[in-house]
Amino acid sequence: GDGISSVKFAPSTNVVLAGCWDSKLRLYDAAQNRLLHTFTMKGPCLDCSFLDNTHAVGGGLDKTVKVFDLQEGVATSTLGEHEGTVRCLEYSQYRELLFSGGWDSKVNAWDPRSSGDRVAGLTLPGKVFSMSVTDSRLVVATADRRVVSYDLRMLDAPEFDRESSLKYQTRCVRTFPDGQGYALASIEGRVAIEYFSADDEAKKYAFKCHRVQQTVFPVNSIAFHPLHGTFATGGCDGFVNIWDGKNKKRLCQLPSFPTSIASLSFNHDGTMLAVAASYTFEEGEKDHPPDQLYIRMISDSDVRPKPRSAAS
Repeated sequence: GDGISSVKFAPSTNVVLAGCWDSKLRLYDAAQNRLLHTFTMKGPCLDCSFLDNTHAVGGGLDKTVKVFDLQEGVATSTLGEHEGTVRCLEYSQYRELLFSGGWDSKVNAWDPRSSGDRVAGLTLPGKVFSMSVTDSRLVVATADRRVVSYDLRMLDAPEFDRESSLKYQTRCVRTFPDGQGYALASIEGRVAIEYFSADDEAKKYAFKCHRVQQTVFPVNSIAFHPLHGTFATGGCDGFVNIWDGKNKKRLCQLPSFPTSIASLSFNHDGTMLAVAASYTFEEGEKDHPPDQLYIRMISDSDVRPKPRSAAS
């Protein structure tokens, strides 16, 4: 009905959530290509996240975080509120906490087991644009190109608050599956690979992508493969590329989609990739293809790292 803001696969099943600007949160069975439930929110849904295979949360312009029972198909409670739009939702299975990031420059930590119990409230240097969690860290990308990291065991102060190595606005941050670092994407067709440890400083690098001749496209989404640690990027050029970050190689490019790639998500075993092909208004108001959610089957050869060539 309107733009797709976020797609997320469940932790260990092949159901996928899609949050949309038409104030709907839709649940699909990706394996059977079937719509299971549609939940209506009080404003556009900007992000969603699973708490487990049968419960999820959604947040957006109504400034609230809602909990949904995916089996019953109903909203069960309001977990919490922000003073501004809720932009990002990330659940830490390790800490059993839900983190919500908003345009009020706040990140709140909630305990879903006790509705409305805010465990922590973090003040960020600007509007929250993107977030990602590991077992031990929360990484937040904000306005003014700031990247802030928190130790989940000590949320009273950040581990670091640094400027992005990319020169333009951040669109997405995603932590590595092994928790050693993160990938950062910007509006200027670049992705940066960063590490947490100072010992890995020499491994950091950035590369250009999603460029067609002289035209540079924003990189809107990053999704890491859960088994191999390779990752997919989606851009406003309508392409999805899959990269081997450690060996600095592009593994493959999926056939082009009709419009911008707004969001990406791998399923639990990496055999499916959800692709939200949805115009993100990078060129302003104009006629555009319909907003659609695609499920692409992924072969192991598409995502398996390529061994380094043996030295001659």
